[in-house]
Formats: sequence, C-alpha cells, structure tokens
Amino acid sequence: MIHTMEKKFLVSFLLAVSVLFLATTVSAADVGTITNVEIDGVNVGTNPAIVVGDSVTIRVDFNSLVNAQDVTVEVELEGDRKDVRAETRFFDVETGLEYSRSVRLDVPFDLKDTLSGPVTLNIDISGDGFKTEASYDLRVQRTSYDADIKAISVPQAASAGDSFPVDVVLKNLGYNDLSDLVVTASIPALGLERTAFFGDLVALECDDSATNVENYGVDVTRKCDEDDEDTVAGRIFLQLPWDVKSGVYALEVMVENDDATSSKTVQVSIENSFSSGNFIVSGNQLLIVNPTNQVVVYRLVPESTGAVSVSVSESLVAVPAGSSKTVTVSADSDNAGLQPYAVNIFSADGALLQRVEFSTAGNGNGTASPIVVLTVILAIIFVILLVVLIVLIGKKPEKSEEFGESYY
Repeated sequence: MIHTMEKKFLVSFLLAVSVLFLATTVSAADVGTITNVEIDGVNVGTNPAIVVGDSVTIRVDFNSLVNAQDVTVEVELEGDRKDVRAETRFFDVETGLEYSRSVRLDVPFDLKDTLSGPVTLNIDISGDGFKTEASYDLRVQRTSYDADIKAISVPQAASAGDSFPVDVVLKNLGYNDLSDLVVTASIPALGLERTAFFGDLVALECDDSATNVENYGVDVTRKCDEDDEDTVAGRIFLQLPWDVKSGVYALEVMVENDDATSSKTVQVSIENSFSSGNFIVSGNQLLIVNPTNQVVVYRLVPESTGAVSVSVSESLVAVPAGSSKTVTVSADSDNAGLQPYAVNIFSADGALLQRVEFSTAGNGNGTASPIVVLTVILAIIFVILLVVLIVLIGKKPEKSEEFGESYY
C-alpha cells in the first residue's frame, strides 16, 4: 500500500511539474515576428546615421503570432554611460495581423573622448504573458559643431555697484575643431553685457599613441600638439550699477563662432541696501544717499502749485562719496485735506533723475502763509505810495498874495 501511495505521489508531482513547464513555455512564447525596424525612415540593416542630440523616430513592424491584450512596444538606445527608452500605449493584437508602432527618442551623448562610437538598439514587444525581443548594433557620432557650456559659476550674492566674476567652462563636443570662440555674459534686465575671447578648441586632444581601432575605426589625421585642448575655462567681469534694485536676475552666457552658437542661463542674486533708490522721503525730510565712490551734485527744484507753496532748505546739494545729506522741504497750504506736492531732482548736467513726491495736511482756515501776507502788505503799501505820489504831482501850487503899502 505504501508503494501504491508513492506511485500516486510521484504521478502527482510529475503532473504538477508538467503543468508548470507548460505554463513557462507558453509565457515565453513570442508575441510576433519583427518584420521591419526603421530609424527616421531608414532600415536598421543599412547602418543609418545617428547623431547625438538628435531626436529620432523609431518604427517597429511585426506580425502577430497570438491573440493578446495590453501589448506594448518598448524601444531603448543603450549607450556606455546613458540609456534612453520610450514605450507605446497599450494595444491589442490578433493572430496573423501586421502591426506597426512608432516612438520618438533623444539620442544619448556618450562620446566624451571619441568622435563616434557604438550604441545598441533594443526592441521589446510584450503583453498578456508573451514577449518578443530583438537587438541591433548601431553607431552614433558627434554633431558637426558643438561648443558645450559645461559650467557657469557666479557668486551667491552680488552687491550693487560691485564688479562680480562670471566663471565659464567650455568643452568641444563636436566632430570638428572650433576656432575663435567668443563668450558673452549678460543680464538683459539690466542692460549689462560683456564679451571675452576664449580662443580655439580641438575636437579631441591628440594622443600619439591612439590607434584607429581605439577610435572605433575613425582615423583622426590631426597633428598632435600638447597645447591643443578640448576644454577651456575663463572669467568675465560684470559691473553692476549703483541704482540696481535688489532681486534675482537671469544671467545669460552665450558662446559663438562662425560655426556654432549655444547658450545657457543661470540665476544671480543682487543685493542693494538702498533698493528703494538714492532719494528717501521721511516726513518733510529728503535723505539723499550717495553709495558711489565719487562726489555727486544734485539740483533740487520744488514744484509749487496754486494750492501748495513749496521751498527747500538747499537747492544745490553736493553729497560726498559713500555719504548722505538731508534736505528739509517746507510746504504750506490753505486748502483743507491732504495736499500732494513734489520736488524734482536734477543731475549736475541738467538731466531729470527723479520726481520725489510729498504731501502735507492743509489747515483749511484760509489763513495765508507769512510769505503771502508779506506780499499782500507790500502790495498795499506800494499802492498807497503810488496814490500819494499821483496826488502830489497833480496838485497845483497856490498863488501867493501880494500886499501893497498903505500910507496914512
């Protein structure tokens, strides 16, 4: 009886193993047969040209061998240091029908020290327990001209009026040498721009021991020079104006020559202790700040109106370097309520720099200001004197009496 039970157990075990083996065999079955693979319309079997940085369309055609749901086509470009992949949406297939799916991929950059190199194209069609895989060996090459901005370094914060450095690192990632590279650093919002000459960069730093095979079959026939470099670092200084507002600004670096142009933008933080400007209002006081390293001269012109009479304690103000001065602005108004007025600030050469606005509360009682009262009094005196003068001029002198002598 034990022997019979062992037989039954063995049969059950073999049956279970057979079922598992069958399941494994089914799950490993192909979804279909790949009939065509194209890159930008060129069959992979004809060695299509692939260039780093390009975006290519990869089309996969296959004939379905099964009925399956939720099938996807995944495409991968596998490089030495970077892989990119893309996948289609789910779709259903039926036995014997032809299907075509396309995806778009960015060609990865793996050519740091070579002009061209190998890349593997992997195709994976899978879904509903079925899978079909295929791989193709391709070559990828550098773009013809590419001046790559590897790094931009700026201070964490720059102060108004300062000259701050912009450090730039460039590398030639193109197929050809680059000549006469010019780099421009700018802050467009401030109208700042500075240009520097960075020279020439070779595509590959020459190595006399390098062989054709080591360069993936590409024969680099260049004269080796130990001074030739494919990377360069340089520094450009930007001078900030004294009146720049505090904030974060976009700093753009552009590199160009006759063959290539590239740019990159970073953020730079600028601080200004007088971000509200060099003319600060406090009540009826005008504080004039000079953060520069030289004396500045301003001319102050008050704006008097029919409602407000305005005057300043100083009309011509010289402010020493790194210093400040306070000017008192006086205003009188007979009108009730808050009355606005202003002082215009001109530079030494006559250019209007700023119109600074003030306000004063009118007393509304009709009481004239001392200046107005004095003006009225003088006018009255002048009129009285004028009348007296006219009367005196118009008055005729009286005829004197003549008396004769009398004799008695």
